[in-house]
Amino acid sequence: MPSMNLLAMASPGGGAEGGASSMLSFLPLVLIFIVFWFMIIRPQKKQQEKRKTMIGAIKRGDQIITSGGLFATVKDVKADRVVATIADGVKVEISKASINGVVEEGS
Repeated sequence: MPSMNLLAMASPGGGAEGGASSMLSFLPLVLIFIVFWFMIIRPQKKQQEKRKTMIGAIKRGDQIITSGGLFATVKDVKADRVVATIADGVKVEISKASINGVVEEGS
């Protein structure tokens, strides 16, 4: 029976102490999520919003670069694609999803 007494002494005395302890064990997980949010999710959302704004602002005459590295001049803007010229007399339809950016005038 002496081993029963040792087990009884080792158990926590009150329920309130156990509740606080379990809340503290979740604190690192919450802190990791907060750091993850500010370091990865938030900047990615800002970048997506910036890209969406850039794609929405494309107009006729803009110089664009595609994800494949082609430079083109926009001739017409449609709902999900643009019609552009990549050389004299060569028109192509480019998906808006594959446009990497708008080339600045001085570049």
